[in-house]
Amino acid sequence: MATTAVLTACNTGENANLIGKSDLQLDSDRMTPEALWALGRVSDAQVSPDGQRILYGVTYYSVPENKNNREIFVMNSDGTHAQQITHSAHSEYAAKWVKNGAKIAFLSAESGETQVWEMNPDGSNRQQITQHDGGVSDFKYAPDDSKILFVADVKYGSRTVDKYHDLDKATGRVIDELMYKHWDEWVESVPHPFLVDYDGTTTTNERDLLEGEPYECPMKPFGGVEQLAFAPDGKTIAYTCRKKTGKAYAESTNSDIYLYDIATGKTVKNLTEGMAGYDINPTFSPDGTKIAFESMEHDGWESDKNRLFVIDLTTGERTDISTAWDQSCATLAWDGSGENIYLTSCQHGTTQIYRANVADKTFTQITHGQHDYESVAVADGKLIGMRHSMSAPNDIYAIDPNSGTETQLSFENKALLDQMTFGRVEERWMETTDHQQMQVWIIYPPHFDATKKYPTLLYCEGGPQSPVSQFWSYRWNFQMMAANDYIIVAPNRRGLYGYGTDWLEQISGDYGGQCMRDYFTAIDTFCQEPFVDTDHLGCVGASFGGYSVYWIAGHHNGRFKAFIAHDGIFNLEQQYIETEEMWFVNRDLGGAYWERDNATAQRSYANSPHRFVDKWDTPILCIHGEKDYRILASQGMSAFNAAKLRGVPAELLIFPDENHWVLQPQNGILWQRTFFGWLDRWLK
Repeated sequence: MATTAVLTACNTGENANLIGKSDLQLDSDRMTPEALWALGRVSDAQVSPDGQRILYGVTYYSVPENKNNREIFVMNSDGTHAQQITHSAHSEYAAKWVKNGAKIAFLSAESGETQVWEMNPDGSNRQQITQHDGGVSDFKYAPDDSKILFVADVKYGSRTVDKYHDLDKATGRVIDELMYKHWDEWVESVPHPFLVDYDGTTTTNERDLLEGEPYECPMKPFGGVEQLAFAPDGKTIAYTCRKKTGKAYAESTNSDIYLYDIATGKTVKNLTEGMAGYDINPTFSPDGTKIAFESMEHDGWESDKNRLFVIDLTTGERTDISTAWDQSCATLAWDGSGENIYLTSCQHGTTQIYRANVADKTFTQITHGQHDYESVAVADGKLIGMRHSMSAPNDIYAIDPNSGTETQLSFENKALLDQMTFGRVEERWMETTDHQQMQVWIIYPPHFDATKKYPTLLYCEGGPQSPVSQFWSYRWNFQMMAANDYIIVAPNRRGLYGYGTDWLEQISGDYGGQCMRDYFTAIDTFCQEPFVDTDHLGCVGASFGGYSVYWIAGHHNGRFKAFIAHDGIFNLEQQYIETEEMWFVNRDLGGAYWERDNATAQRSYANSPHRFVDKWDTPILCIHGEKDYRILASQGMSAFNAAKLRGVPAELLIFPDENHWVLQPQNGILWQRTFFGWLDRWLK
């Protein structure tokens, strides 16, 4: 087994209070919220050009200081000689090998704004490279390092002060078009890709690839530099963009991949013209003759099957490599020959690495086991992947592409994880009410004793199309729930990836239908076990899972004794006119509630949880973030108010400064304490 050594930060000067690796010692072998936040979060593994070294980042959190710090590490590709090469309070992000591995480029706000910097592979000789006013958010170097492509925000729309110069302190916004808010921000800027010439020390000749265009590239809220790619010869750039604004943008997912000619400074071709859905993440083949990309077929569907397409740049022919493969693909990486593409795909509750042969359109599963791979990269004779599970946070693994043998390379949290005992994770298959087979994960408490009875939680997944795979969460952490002596029942109900297209698409327009019957199947079937305390069942979930909790609260017929809904939809009519991405509600709810002749839409709104509050009789905790513009906080407040007016015991945990997630350390600890305080009150 490979070993690692982590260097600690110098305890001098500005680094005296540097947030770094925790030396937390636990009082017992049970996970606690403090232990969860003490774990270093490994991410963004980058393989050096010669395949011999791996660059990666680790984020550390301080609960007392309520902030984080990210450091950069380098190790050999066999896991040896791991070194922390930065010791800075400024955080380093998006690190990449450049100049044929002689340098590492990264993002840092050390100068006051986030800019591109370079350093030696040992962390020495830090030099700022870009000077873009307002800072940059991500970047890529050209293959010959003669240019840098970076992402930066440009102004979008008109602010109040632009119209009324004497009202420079006015906070009001005059809005006349969708989409004026997105995810957790008011839309006053959009990201654009900028290109600069680079002589090795200085950048010049800055130009905006979308000069004068009001479009996002990369696309918000989650798109990054993976949506941009240099051709191997450095002459062209492929970029992803949805060239729509306002109402058209809010209603459509139709993004395309464009080709930009560097010499002329012009976009010369839409490579996916006529393709209706998401087309994203272009990846050039090694010889530059082809581009692989991910593609969804339908406009307005954000959770369609993610197909693997390859376009021949010589002929323009586009080929769906995955026609006969009923799975979705992500994180594409060509092999050196250009004959195969490595990728990740979720199937039956785990995410594995696959190899797709471009010529014969066959897919071969490389890895197996109870875990998820979130990335894959090609190294010297092997693959490098980032892996986690319900029982382990991210670490880096080497994978033999032929045998599938996996070797752990990083051990970031070994000292802390060795102090904890985790519960067993068990896979079960259950027959649903329509005689299908449904996979359900069961997570047991540590030191489980089958002669005892345990309070049990039904976990309702969000998305609604996010699979219950082997994910590791720093909030909805199953091992944390198990450490508090709860059994967790986590079904892969209708509407989730990993079980074929029919299973995935069934949920749209049927929120209160088969997926809810699947939930009841899961908990009712598992309740036949003698160690389940059927008098103390809870039901918890977030986002669509929060909707599920609110809906189940009006339909559970006494099954549950406590509910927790986080960022859930309570009133579907309210949701339709409050949310920002209209394509989502148009697809998943079937349309607007005023479309009286739209049977699908009317079925959806008839299943709005607020219509069944008269049947609420069970204590409920409602949690919401006020910066959540996907599902507004008014939904959680409305649910709480309804419960209190009904005389149902209820609490409201509201976060004025959190979005659809909870990202700040102290808020995260508060979330955990409130979550388990509520469950313990009613289920123990």
